[in-house]
Amino acid sequence: MIQATELHKSFGQLHAVQGLSLEIRRGETFGLLGANGAGKSTTINLLAGLLQPDSGQVVIDGSTDPTRREVRRQIGIAPQSLALYEELSAEENVRFLGKLYGLSGSKLKERVEYALTLAGLVDRRKDPVAQFSGGMKRRLNLAAALVHEPKVLFLDEPTVGVDPQSRNRLFDNIRELASQGMTILYTTHYMEEAERLCDRVAIMEQGKILALDRVDGLIDQYGGLAVVEAELKNGHLDAAQQRSSLAAAVGKDDFLLEANKLRLESKEPLEDVARLAQAGIGLKTLRLERPDLETVFLNLTGRRLRDE
Repeated sequence: MIQATELHKSFGQLHAVQGLSLEIRRGETFGLLGANGAGKSTTINLLAGLLQPDSGQVVIDGSTDPTRREVRRQIGIAPQSLALYEELSAEENVRFLGKLYGLSGSKLKERVEYALTLAGLVDRRKDPVAQFSGGMKRRLNLAAALVHEPKVLFLDEPTVGVDPQSRNRLFDNIRELASQGMTILYTTHYMEEAERLCDRVAIMEQGKILALDRVDGLIDQYGGLAVVEAELKNGHLDAAQQRSSLAAAVGKDDFLLEANKLRLESKEPLEDVARLAQAGIGLKTLRLERPDLETVFLNLTGRRLRDE
């Protein structure tokens, strides 16, 4: 459905996108995960034809020119910077966008109703956008992107500044659209959003894609081992006896043991905990830390995304 090949885009000395290639399948929810400034918004603008690449090619549903009118009509964009007229009402905003895409009459009325219903704004349709909360504006931004019934939806950081209730409503909207077969590109710097919503995720850093796969595939390949931390009950044993008992139970001796506190890296953490129990090794406390996308990002970039 969407294919980008060796895209490059610079702004002066800033190389915003560097050799980016990806393919987004029809009906897929595809995530671009990266810190602010990683190049996610520039990538969306290139794919949508809002920016021309310095080099490389974009193909949308077989067309090599995303600026063509018939291609633009297939694309809906909810930009990070809200594209709304605050002096107009919610309904007027959506209706205006619909008319820009050539809708009129009963079709326009039908699509405006659909978009406002999806966003949960029917009861506020006549209110000026200036009176809306940040979350309501984000939901209206999505409604405006959908009014012309696009096949492809670009969502650029759609939950920035959004309250938890509106965020959950947006998640429900995105799942509903995905279930209808819409192709969605979703940029975010929130790990949990990528994990919850996306079929595949590309991790982006300094204009480049460092890794691309399903979430579980990324974790398997780049997440490393799970960590088991526990405090042992059998304090009557000396350190050598404890280490020997632990090694016999889990079948390895590459663990840390200090003052009855165990730290064990494992591919099979639950199985190793069960082996400890079967060997009669009691635990006062237990903490299990599995690798996740945060771990993947840390291992690939050397820093945590949440610190960005």
